Amino acid sequence: MHANLLLLFASAIWGFGFVAQRLGMEHLEPFAFNGIRFLIGALSLLPLIWWQHQRKLLRWQPMATAKGGLLVGSLLFIAASFQQVGLLYTTAANAGFITGLYIVLVPILGLALKHSTGTNTWVGCVIAAIGLFLLSVQDDFTVGLGDSLQLVGALFWAMHILAVDHFAKRSAPILLALLQFIVCGGMSLLVSWAIEATTLIQVQLAWKSLAYAGLISVGVAYTLQVVAQKRAHPAHAAIILSLEAVFAAIGGILLLGESLSLKALLGCALMLLGMLVSQLSWRYVVTARILQKLFPQR
Repeated sequence: MHANLLLLFASAIWGFGFVAQRLGMEHLEPFAFNGIRFLIGALSLLPLIWWQHQRKLLRWQPMATAKGGLLVGSLLFIAASFQQVGLLYTTAANAGFITGLYIVLVPILGLALKHSTGTNTWVGCVIAAIGLFLLSVQDDFTVGLGDSLQLVGALFWAMHILAVDHFAKRSAPILLALLQFIVCGGMSLLVSWAIEATTLIQVQLAWKSLAYAGLISVGVAYTLQVVAQKRAHPAHAAIILSLEAVFAAIGGILLLGESLSLKALLGCALMLLGMLVSQLSWRYVVTARILQKLFPQR
């Protein structure tokens, strides 16, 4: 229960992080915002890395960590860029739910790596696809630019998760996280330098959003995830973390004054249901039903 509560807290932080990302772009352009927040996130990990080093808890292979950090950081840069630019054209709620599709996309992409995919995944995909249609497709059967960018971003988030899963087994996860944040932040600032114009005044005006997105969303939430997943069941962790989409919608409505139509709300509900179904094992569900029949509560 303690681990699950930590994961729930992390998903809430990430969900409300979409609000901070929207607000931050009132003063900064997308690549500048991403570059600064990921470098802040990298700095926030240094005390934890020092603490682990002092206690000789870090075990890592330099070449594997460097190679993994470069690849994972590059995927993170692409995914975060699509997400941040997409937020210019869509709501935090839409962005949260569409980004959450990575939970469905991960096992599908895993087929290429010969990962097993159960029936529940395909059922979840169908449900989520129907929800995505209701959420994103307009009455004239067009898809908004922002939602399209978020969908492409979800694909790269899924690739990022698979890459992290591969390289985390070959290096210290916290060091891999540090390197990927540095790579992503550096690439973002390079693009920002080439195509955007950023001033110190803009950074100062956006400091609250940058502090939340960098220190809290990247630093604190990642640490909570690492600590919690040492004790939480992977399936439970995936389900709880998928609730970031719900918190993104709540944050958008409460803090940004966003609104969702009945059709969009139904789409969000179906997408969340699809995410959950894709992570549940049917044998656990059936077993639970049988136990309920055999040992009914009185």
